[in-house]
Amino acid sequence: MRVYDSPVIKVNASTENEKLVLDAEGPLSQLAKPFLKRINNIFAEEKPISINEDEIIFSTWVPPIPGPVFSRVISAEIAAIMKKRVPDQFSIGITARCPNRCIHCGAADIKPEREMTLDEICSAVDQSLELGAYLVSFDGGETMLRDDLVEMVARVDKTKAIATCFTSGFKLSEERAKALKAAGLYASRISFDSPFEAEHDRFRGRSGAYRDAIDGVKNASAAGILTDMFVVVSPHNIDDLEEFYSLAADLEVKEMSIYEIIAVGRWLEHEDEVISEKDVSRLQTFQKAMNSKPEGPRVTAFPYFMGPELFGCFAGRRWMHVASDGEVMPCAYTPLSFGNIGEEPLETIWKRMGKHNAYKKDDAAYCMMRNPDFRKEYIHTIPKGARIPYRLK
Repeated sequence: MRVYDSPVIKVNASTENEKLVLDAEGPLSQLAKPFLKRINNIFAEEKPISINEDEIIFSTWVPPIPGPVFSRVISAEIAAIMKKRVPDQFSIGITARCPNRCIHCGAADIKPEREMTLDEICSAVDQSLELGAYLVSFDGGETMLRDDLVEMVARVDKTKAIATCFTSGFKLSEERAKALKAAGLYASRISFDSPFEAEHDRFRGRSGAYRDAIDGVKNASAAGILTDMFVVVSPHNIDDLEEFYSLAADLEVKEMSIYEIIAVGRWLEHEDEVISEKDVSRLQTFQKAMNSKPEGPRVTAFPYFMGPELFGCFAGRRWMHVASDGEVMPCAYTPLSFGNIGEEPLETIWKRMGKHNAYKKDDAAYCMMRNPDFRKEYIHTIPKGARIPYRLK
């Protein structure tokens, strides 16, 4: 099947032993060989969420294959080869309000003076699509506190991007899940900090948070939304990987995504309590082991996926985040703003970001927030108690 078609390169997809294989033809096909080989290696080693004659769902982070949105994935990869910056991953905070008080919250104590309107949020999403985004993630705070979330999802152009949503499960009722599915929500990412109820509630700072997460998963699944257990791993819970996975399997979620704890927000004073390179290797082993099994959810461990062996750090190069007050940052975990969408077009801010010393290099081998030199130059200079992300000129 043809999954990408242009005058200079065409990409075809086929299946071999229920594994997806991509190949290219055309004048620029040789340039595409390295990234196609890398993707094919992932497809060969790891199970997809589902596969049938007409469609492959590889991950909650990847659009259905084939389709117009997956064509934009290939387009973004080709752009990367041509050294063109495309924010194919676009996340947007729609509120800073939240019923939880998580120990590791990256947005802690930032109290925006305003919250973007529905039209401002939809305009930002539309602008990101014009820049090449194919994954739109609605983020918080707690996204379910926005009564107009369903309309936000509905207004995402589904021929250009998949729409996903982060939530703690709070107020993700059966009715809300059905409405979000009808609006076209592709995946819901429900966050878990522990597979154990008491510890999860302690980390979230609220009794009942664990039950909210469990109910949120069940309601989203029943509505037909792809479910992703989103785990922020730290030295405090990395020994619970097997228990997390067991819970994910029991809940029949489609994927277990693992991110790493970042020393920012309430965790800013804990730079020594982040994961190590040894931990990243451990996550790599875990991902490959779980994805080699035919049964159970697939695993995506981002410290490995966005590490030197695969794609490197996306922040400011392939990922752009907009906070709930319109401040535009390299990612949701880097508190550096390059402008506000209430003042300038998103394209102008994206180009400014790409010219800055911190982000004008082609790539970064691993998360820049783990880089001591980067933190010393930029993060440690943020005024203590700053109420907005620190603005870079």
